[in-house]
Amino acid sequence: MAWRGGILIAIPPQNTSRTCPCGGHVSADNRKTQATFRCETGGFEENADITGAINTPEAGHARPACEVSDAVRSPAAGTR
Repeated sequence: MAWRGGILIAIPPQNTSRTCPCGGHVSADNRKTQATFRCETGGFEENADITGAINTPEAGHARPACEVSDAVRSPAAGTR
Protein backbone atom coordinates (compact mmCIF):
# COMPACT_ATOMS: atom_id res chain seq x y z
CA MET A 1 0.00 0.00 0.00
CA ALA A 2 2.80 2.44 0.84
CA TRP A 3 4.43 1.62 -2.52
CA ARG A 4 1.29 2.91 -4.25
CA GLY A 5 1.08 6.00 -2.00
CA GLY A 6 -1.60 4.81 0.41
CA ILE A 7 -1.72 4.69 4.18
CA LEU A 8 -3.55 2.36 6.55
CA ILE A 9 -5.45 4.00 9.40
CA ALA A 10 -6.94 1.84 12.17
CA ILE A 11 -10.40 3.04 13.14
CA PRO A 12 -11.92 2.07 16.50
CA PRO A 13 -15.32 0.54 15.66
CA GLN A 14 -17.10 1.92 18.73
CA ASN A 15 -20.20 3.92 17.82
CA THR A 16 -19.69 3.79 14.04
CA SER A 17 -23.16 2.27 13.68
CA ARG A 18 -24.71 4.47 16.40
CA THR A 19 -23.61 7.81 14.92
CA CYS A 20 -25.82 9.73 12.49
CA PRO A 21 -23.81 10.43 9.33
CA CYS A 22 -25.92 13.54 8.67
CA GLY A 23 -25.82 15.33 12.01
CA GLY A 24 -23.27 13.44 14.08
CA HIS A 25 -25.73 12.58 16.88
CA VAL A 26 -24.38 9.56 18.82
CA SER A 27 -26.79 7.48 20.87
CA ALA A 28 -27.59 3.85 21.62
CA ASP A 29 -31.21 4.85 20.97
CA ASN A 30 -30.30 5.45 17.32
CA ARG A 31 -29.89 1.69 16.95
CA LYS A 32 -32.75 -0.04 18.73
CA THR A 33 -32.33 -3.28 16.74
CA GLN A 34 -29.31 -5.11 15.36
CA ALA A 35 -30.17 -4.20 11.77
CA THR A 36 -31.91 -0.82 11.90
CA PHE A 37 -30.48 2.67 12.40
CA ARG A 38 -32.80 5.63 12.92
CA CYS A 39 -31.45 8.93 14.22
CA GLU A 40 -33.52 10.11 17.18
CA THR A 41 -32.83 13.78 16.44
CA GLY A 42 -32.60 14.03 12.64
CA GLY A 43 -34.68 11.10 11.43
CA PHE A 44 -32.03 9.61 9.11
CA GLU A 45 -32.84 5.92 8.54
CA GLU A 46 -30.67 3.16 7.07
CA ASN A 47 -29.41 -0.33 7.73
CA ALA A 48 -27.05 -0.20 10.74
CA ASP A 49 -24.20 -1.89 8.85
CA ILE A 50 -24.48 0.60 5.99
CA THR A 51 -24.50 3.46 8.51
CA GLY A 52 -21.28 2.07 10.00
CA ALA A 53 -19.80 1.78 6.51
CA ILE A 54 -20.65 5.44 5.84
CA ASN A 55 -19.08 6.59 9.12
CA THR A 56 -15.87 4.54 8.93
CA PRO A 57 -14.22 6.46 6.04
CA GLU A 58 -15.26 9.74 7.66
CA ALA A 59 -13.51 8.67 10.86
CA GLY A 60 -10.46 7.67 8.83
CA HIS A 61 -10.22 11.09 7.21
CA ALA A 62 -10.67 12.88 10.54
CA ARG A 63 -8.13 10.82 12.49
CA PRO A 64 -4.90 12.19 10.93
CA ALA A 65 -6.26 15.72 11.12
CA CYS A 66 -6.91 15.38 14.86
CA GLU A 67 -3.71 13.61 15.88
CA VAL A 68 -0.48 15.36 16.66
CA SER A 69 2.65 13.89 15.11
CA ASP A 70 5.70 12.91 17.18
CA ALA A 71 7.66 15.75 15.56
CA VAL A 72 5.23 18.29 16.99
CA ARG A 73 5.05 16.65 20.44
CA SER A 74 8.78 16.68 21.00
CA PRO A 75 11.42 18.68 19.12
CA ALA A 76 13.96 15.93 19.77
CA ALA A 77 11.68 13.15 18.44
CA GLY A 78 13.21 13.20 14.97
CA THR A 79 16.81 12.99 16.24
CA ARG A 80 16.74 9.47 17.70
